[in-house]
Amino acid sequence: MNNVIETILNHRSIRSFEDQLLTAEQIEAIVESAQAASTSSYIQAYSIIGVTDKEIKKKLAEIAGNQSYVENNGHFFVFCADLYRHTVAGEMEDQSVDTSLESTEKFMVGLIDAALAAQNAAIAAESMGLGICYIGGIRNNLNEVTELLKTPERVIPLFGLAVGVPKKSSSKKPRLPMKHIYHENTYEQNQELYREQLESYNDTISNYYSERTAGKRNDTWTGQMVGMLDKKSRLYMKEFVESKKMNLR
Repeated sequence: MNNVIETILNHRSIRSFEDQLLTAEQIEAIVESAQAASTSSYIQAYSIIGVTDKEIKKKLAEIAGNQSYVENNGHFFVFCADLYRHTVAGEMEDQSVDTSLESTEKFMVGLIDAALAAQNAAIAAESMGLGICYIGGIRNNLNEVTELLKTPERVIPLFGLAVGVPKKSSSKKPRLPMKHIYHENTYEQNQELYREQLESYNDTISNYYSERTAGKRNDTWTGQMVGMLDKKSRLYMKEFVESKKMNLR
């Protein structure tokens, strides 16, 4: 096993950071690593906004559910799906590309490109001994987020990435077993096997929480997921995305 794989496998979310800002060199290395990620047809359909303004970070923390580590970290990055520059490219070439930019396919390209870039950034940060935490909570109110960050049409903030020097590490959370995630040739649809794998994983997660909380918590993964999915959160998203002239076709 090499150092890159060790870094990847050692990942855990960090939610407590030292009061120490990232250096310009660290930020540059993280962004350049993000840009080195694969991108569909060279379209590079994403942008990254580094948030250093204390008031903006404070407001983003409130939007994300009062998560203190959105405000208190070494640097906060916001990853956006971005087709705005492609609108400009069409204007520069005197050709309308609206039909393509409004398609579900190009919307998906923006999401995928941004996610690939962000994961490169996360691995780069962790390889430097920094901790990271993805922040999906900014999607609680994207109307306000777009106002704060002044993002134009066809740019959608997707998630944040808090990065910094870890103050306190967390334990590594067990993932689903590989045999449940990885299928060969066709998707495994044996319901009995599927349930057995999930029951086994439920035991693993329940024991993990019990050990971590000295017996105060022992919920299962399936129970956790159903509880989360039952809340029906962020149902405004389809309307919001369409208002940005994306995912219309």
